[in-house]
Formats: sequence, structure tokens, C-alpha cells
Amino acid sequence: MALHLYNTLSRQKEPFVPLNPPYVGLYVCGPTVYGEPHLGHARAAVTFDVLFRYLRFLGYRVRYVRNITDVGHLEGDADEGEDKILKKARLEKLEPIEVAQRYTALYHQAMDALNVLRPSIEPTATGHIPQQIAMIERILERGYAYVVNGSVYLDVERYRQDFPYGILSGRQVEELLAGSRELEGQAEKRHPYDFALWKRAEPSHLMQWDSPWGRGYPGWHIECSAMSIHYLGVPFDIHGGGLDLVFPHHEAEITQAHACFGPEAQNQARFWVHNNLVTIQGQKMSKSLGNFITLQEVFSGKHPKLSRPHAPMALRFLFLQAHYRSTVDFSEEALMAAHRAYLRLMTAYERLLEVRPGSYSTWAVAPWREKVFAALDDDLNTAAALALFFEQVDFILRLRRQEAFLTPDDLALFQQTWREVLQDILGLLPVLQVERSKWNQTLNLLLALRRQARLEKNFALADLIRDRLQEMGVRLLDFPDETLWEWAE
Repeated sequence: MALHLYNTLSRQKEPFVPLNPPYVGLYVCGPTVYGEPHLGHARAAVTFDVLFRYLRFLGYRVRYVRNITDVGHLEGDADEGEDKILKKARLEKLEPIEVAQRYTALYHQAMDALNVLRPSIEPTATGHIPQQIAMIERILERGYAYVVNGSVYLDVERYRQDFPYGILSGRQVEELLAGSRELEGQAEKRHPYDFALWKRAEPSHLMQWDSPWGRGYPGWHIECSAMSIHYLGVPFDIHGGGLDLVFPHHEAEITQAHACFGPEAQNQARFWVHNNLVTIQGQKMSKSLGNFITLQEVFSGKHPKLSRPHAPMALRFLFLQAHYRSTVDFSEEALMAAHRAYLRLMTAYERLLEVRPGSYSTWAVAPWREKVFAALDDDLNTAAALALFFEQVDFILRLRRQEAFLTPDDLALFQQTWREVLQDILGLLPVLQVERSKWNQTLNLLLALRRQARLEKNFALADLIRDRLQEMGVRLLDFPDETLWEWAE
């Protein structure tokens, strides 16, 4: 089975075939760097990190472009409000570039903690103003945009004469009209659903550039079209991002690409892939609801909904336990359960590395491996793949106790599959040596005390130690000659 991905554009799974194999162009919308990275940023980053890793594992040469938005993203999606970075700069009494660099650095730190690989190219909007201006000029030349008082807007009605609008989101202009309202600065538009390619800047505006239409700054949508096409060409293979970007951002990108290049743009990208959102106890994450959680708060435990710090790998595992197109409902209980499951799986892997081969096999590894990769090929079903690994935890225990056996070749293939999938593709880091060493010393002492208590027939103490460990997520496995342990799910 070959890799199949769900294409938001066609609303179905399709076999992934690159436009120019073995090369793959992947563009993902990165963060707007005006605040600390949060759970939503992490979900998208982990999703496309796995896709990046898996494409490379399959032998493709991937150019992964993930942008940094450091200008042009206004507070509202309909070209109203203040630039988010400028507002933050004013509040913190900093230069806009200081705000952008500070929060870009925090984003990188959080991504490193989550073991998210850096992209091949990480362009900024401010670093690609000429490319955006050039694209806007071409759209104007082709008659799909208009200039008003130094601002440039894409003319959706003119566009609809030649191309279908709303093909990605399913939104219709009539629907947009029904839900529209008059907003400040919107009167100069011909239609309320037209969107800005370039905005005129007042003299006091801190971020502005020269353009053929006067001093101003680019709109939010044009930056991703310009940067993705600049580095990947048009069309390219995969455009990714969070589900919340389907409309208006990604719909606008497709519109801009067609307006600029005509039918040859082919919807800008062959595949449009979107990860679902993170909710907090069933509600959308929002500062107004008091459930907005940054990654630093997760890692430090300094949030009212958290009782203690949590490991980055626990959060990564929480996301991987769900399909990327399903919602992840975040809670401390779910995060702690994910951490225990992660420890259980990685501990099993470490024990697997200590297994000695036998002269024959009591189980066939190859069919199981095929199922694992079939799950990944089925629209990156990491949840199904992980379930197949959990099914083999008890088998590893039997291998360790020499109650089951694998030949050298089968054992090598089994170990290889665990390493390739868990570490290389899913990006799960082994349990830290220091953490494991300290934990093992403590646990071995408790097991020795329990063993002594059982010998002395002090079953109350033995049961107390067992029950307390169970509460901590450790399950004891008693055998006549030894007691082993594993992390409970």
C-alpha cells in the first residue's frame, strides 16, 4: 500500500504521488509571532513533523517550508483591527522586530523540546516584501484586483467570472454576504468579501514599505502564496496547516494563485492537508474562557488547570494517540495517561533491545510490520500504528523471560521496526538516562522491600507497596523467581 492522504480540496483520501518525484514540496503555515506558543501551535507542528519524517523515510527528498508571520496579520480576518505584532509592541513598549524575534525564539525552544525537526526553509513575511509586491502587481495586471487610496484589494466578483470561488472551504459568496457586517475601513472595498493584498499605512504605522501604491504593508494572505510559490513553484505538492485556516486564509491563497497564474496554478497545491484543533474540556481554547494554555505553562505546570509540570514527550504522545484529523481534548488527566503510555511503550522498547535471539521463531514479525506501515500509509494513522505496538508489550516480556523466541533475523527486524517507527517517524525520544537511572534505583528499592515483606508474610505491607505503585501508574508482575514492572496505560 502506498501513502494516502486526505485532501481537503477533494474531501477524500487520495494516493500521494509527487509532481516531480523523488522531490516533494511541503509548505505549512507557521505561527504569527506576537505571543507565546500554545497547544494549537504544538498540534500543527507535531502533525507536519510526522508527515515530514515519514516522507523522508519513504525515500523522498523533501523541501519543507514553514513560514513565520511577522507582519500583516490583523486582529480580525476581514481586514479590520490592528496588526497583532504592532499591538503587542505597543503594549510591551518594544520595537516590532523585538517582539517578533522574542516570540520566534520561544517558538523554536518549545518545538525543540517537542523534538519537532526544523523545516528546510523558514522564511519571514518581512523578508519577502519584494516577492509579495511582484505577485500583487501581476494580479492587478490580470484585472483581478483594484487600488483604492493606496490599498489593493482582490476583486472576488471579477475572479468569479473566470474561476470558482470557495472550492476549498465550500463557502459561497451569498453565504458570506448574509453573515457580513459593516466594519471600520471596509467602505473602500467594492464588495465586503474582497480582501486586502496591500494595506495603506498611516505615517505613524511602525511597519511599512515603499510600493507602487504608496507606503504600506502586505495583507496576511498574500505572504503565504508568495513565499510558498517562491520556494516551491506552482503548483507544488502539499500545503498544510490547522483546520481553522481553511477559511479565509487558505481559500484566499488559492484565489491569489489563480488570479496571478491562471489555470496553470492548479489550486496552488496538489494536496491541502489540515490538522484538527485542540479543545479544553470540550471547549475551544480561548483567553476569554480562561482555558488558554501555553506550552511553557504545560512544561512548567504554572497554570490553574495543571497541578505539576509535564514532559514535552507526554504532550507529543497525547497528539499521536489521536488521528491528526480528529479533535484532541486536552486535560491534565489525559496528559498524565499519555505520559504513562509513553513510558510503558519506551520501556518495552528498551527491554526489547536486551532480548537475545533464539534458534527459531514463535511469532511472525513481517506481517505485523506490514500492518504498522499500512496504518501509517492510511492517512498517517498514528493512533492505529501505536495500538499495534502496545499489542506487543506482553510479547516482549515473554521474549525477555524466554517464554517466546525470535531468530536473529526476526529479532533484528522487530527491533528495527520499533526504532524506525517510534523514534525516526513518530519522533519519540527515549526516556532520559538520568531520569530512568534515578527512577530504577527507587523502584528497585521498593521491590526489594516488598519481596522481603512477602518472605516475612507481611502481606499488608506488600500489598500497600503494590497499590501505591499502581496509583503512580506502575503495574507489578509477580513471577515465582522475580517481580517485573511495567507502566500501566
